[in-house]
Amino acid sequence: MNIEPERLKKFLVDANLIKEKDFDAAQKEGVKIRAAVSDMLVKRGLIEREKLTKFEAYLLGVPFVNIEKEIIPHEVLQIIPEQIARAHSVVAFRKRENNLEVAMLDPEDLATIDFIKKTDPFLKILPRLTTPEGIKNALRQYQETLDVEFGGIMPAGASGAINHKPGEEVLVDKRDLIKASQELPIVKIVDTLMKHAILQNASDVHIEPMEKEVVARFRIDGILHDMMALPVSSALGIVARIKVLSNLKLDEHRLPQDGRFKIETDDYKYSVRVSVLPVFNGEKIVMRLLAEGTKAQTLEGLGFSGKALEIIKQNLVRPTGMILITGPTGSGKTTTLYSMMDILNTPKVNISTVEDPIEYRMPRINQTQTNAAIGLTFAAGLRALVRQDPNIIMVGEIRDSETASLAINAALTGHLVLSTIHTTEAAGAIPRLIDMQVEPFLIASTVNVIIAQRLVRKFSANKEKYRLKKAEVDELAAHCNMARVLEILRAEKILKAKGTLLDLDFYRPDISQGSGTGYKGRMGIYEVLPVTQAIKELIVKKASTKDITDVAVAGGMRTMFEDGLIKAAQGLTSIEEVLRVIIE
Repeated sequence: MNIEPERLKKFLVDANLIKEKDFDAAQKEGVKIRAAVSDMLVKRGLIEREKLTKFEAYLLGVPFVNIEKEIIPHEVLQIIPEQIARAHSVVAFRKRENNLEVAMLDPEDLATIDFIKKTDPFLKILPRLTTPEGIKNALRQYQETLDVEFGGIMPAGASGAINHKPGEEVLVDKRDLIKASQELPIVKIVDTLMKHAILQNASDVHIEPMEKEVVARFRIDGILHDMMALPVSSALGIVARIKVLSNLKLDEHRLPQDGRFKIETDDYKYSVRVSVLPVFNGEKIVMRLLAEGTKAQTLEGLGFSGKALEIIKQNLVRPTGMILITGPTGSGKTTTLYSMMDILNTPKVNISTVEDPIEYRMPRINQTQTNAAIGLTFAAGLRALVRQDPNIIMVGEIRDSETASLAINAALTGHLVLSTIHTTEAAGAIPRLIDMQVEPFLIASTVNVIIAQRLVRKFSANKEKYRLKKAEVDELAAHCNMARVLEILRAEKILKAKGTLLDLDFYRPDISQGSGTGYKGRMGIYEVLPVTQAIKELIVKKASTKDITDVAVAGGMRTMFEDGLIKAAQGLTSIEEVLRVIIE
């Protein structure tokens, strides 16, 4: 909201609602932590949120509404998609003929108002100012609308239901499965689940058959959330529908299957990767949602900074060698690879990849999808790629000895190779390659840099400042060298010369302000290990992961925990998030 602090101050002070010195102190603290002065006034207990919002509405000339307890009709709430409502803190709450009343935290957000108008050019938008609690109440009702949408879709005994006992072999005629997949209730269930998953920015949809129900869960910002429980009688129909969309075998219930399909509307286009796995109660489905047309992020946007960013950029301009990215499944390795390829993608070079699967299409890059069923493995694909005159090769994952050997050989023979490998820390990639029968001297000659990473959730809106207690600092000391952490924080000018962690402000999400979990989106925390001469000597000696890490740290490498702690101290995420992804 564009209310000048001085104007707000004059109004509140003249009305004897707040003392001038109290307002100035709140404003000063707000500037320090990048928070609005209005938020600081409420946080300090100088004025109630609703009363302050009413005064702000008066100054703006916009009516105030309190919707903290209002039940919004489903058809009105759905006029604004949930994704837009959450992103811009705006909800439709009342509609009379062509007049739509919209509650907002910022009634001067003209871009959002224009977007709403485009949904129906005959609508007259009437902005109203409300409180964060009011927005939170309205957003909560979106979740309830999922129940509403499903409420009338499949009542007990509806068509499309095929019953079977858990644990028993499914004996259903293929024609019955095709018929069930085409029944309107089943089609609506699948369509509604996918629509809500996309609107809530879910990366994965899990459909899990239980003994008495089918549970649908969404993974949002790396965390799984229960979204819906469906009748168990709908299980076979839902599976059949998704198999039809994915072009999978309908009558195969004993073996895993993989497929994909696309969802296209005027608003979005998604590629959906499907995995079907037999379980005791039937078949579990996991669908990965990949937005098409998504542009690769910059390395800075991913969370790289300082010396680590400099090391990566130096190695990206080297014409030969290997860059390895490590981490568990779901840690963002592929996203980092795509960002690197986007930097390297110029008309002067030929970039070829072999992937499983191709997650994002990139122009001017020759991307090959593996297919083990016909013998197109990573190794076979890589063997073919080196005959395609590439300058840069990206191998989605080094999984076995043959792929490792071919990748090392490609790096030796004049190519820059980018790849991933499953280890928990950067130094662990070296023993892993040695386990794959790669000669240590070849690793030392080809690997340029190793990056380990995890993803942490970022704060979405308001955050609460606090300071650590001594017991909490002692707990953190178990995961890092505290003296080194303090040295890094001082070097980054986050901490004063003689300060300790007890003197440093940290943050946790303030979920009282209508922001759900308090997190939105994710960023990486990293450790970047350049293969220096000292590291090469350790590789040849087949040194342990710990020995390699110790030498790398002594040479200036920051561990993932240290990088995460710096980002927490900068107010980008919380210590709890860093600990959650590091201690797994």
